[in-house]
Amino acid sequence: MHAMTLTCGGKLLDLSRPAVMGILNITPDSFSDGGQLYLGEKIDLDKTLYTVESMLASGADIIDIGGESTRPGASPVSVEQELDRVIPVLQAIKARFDALISVDTSTAQVIKDAASNGANLINDVRALQREGALEAAAASGLPVCLMHMQNQPDTMQRNPVYTDVVTEVLTFLQQRKQACQAAGIASEQILLDPGFGFGKTLQHNLALFHALDRFVDTGHSLLLGVSRKSMIGQLLGSNVDERLIGSVTMALLMAQSAVQRRAQMDGQSGIILRVHDVLETVQALTIWHRTMEFK
Repeated sequence: MHAMTLTCGGKLLDLSRPAVMGILNITPDSFSDGGQLYLGEKIDLDKTLYTVESMLASGADIIDIGGESTRPGASPVSVEQELDRVIPVLQAIKARFDALISVDTSTAQVIKDAASNGANLINDVRALQREGALEAAAASGLPVCLMHMQNQPDTMQRNPVYTDVVTEVLTFLQQRKQACQAAGIASEQILLDPGFGFGKTLQHNLALFHALDRFVDTGHSLLLGVSRKSMIGQLLGSNVDERLIGSVTMALLMAQSAVQRRAQMDGQSGIILRVHDVLETVQALTIWHRTMEFK
């Protein structure tokens, strides 16, 4: 298997093995952990930094900061609200830790300000379709992750319909990739995310899972996130706070599937798992890697 690295604003992310992205939701209304980093109506910076320190110590390769909830039914936030949430936290993390930071945003001004404050990757659930976002991302020189979402967060789970979910998601991502390349973003700096749970039923999500080979075959690194999502709850019949084992298991299955396909194709694409539970995911990956060493 080839070593593979992603150049992230002067730092390198090793993707020769699946990387773990720790989720840092600095929003009051995210579906799983909304408000946990707030003290009253303000972000508790000390608790936020402690959370980052814990995720890094647990083995997180990159931290993903999000200032806009994109859970089903979520309302949009203003540019000013998102900036007020994201930028001070990004600055504080960069001042304290030598860490790779992804910013989960769709907003051009947030992309610009995040890049100028040391962000290493732009992760956009809207695939850089908002006004000015594509231009801002291209100007940043940072790698970008393009995700598929049907409709918008406030409407995406109101009866999502596809003729062929896998083909439609792949086609959309290929179109957005081409738009990025036309804007000057290098192909090797583009990651793809099928968008599990974003405008998809359980059946759609499982169809995408079983078609991961086709996403690996694009040659792009993949960002995959199912952590604590409703598909885990539906499969287990569990509430959001009872989805740890299910989330880790699904993350491991996705990593195994994608890595095996990459090996078959002798490819250079990498895998990033976006998770809430960093320690447990890292432990699962470690057991997998260590047992494979003795084959």
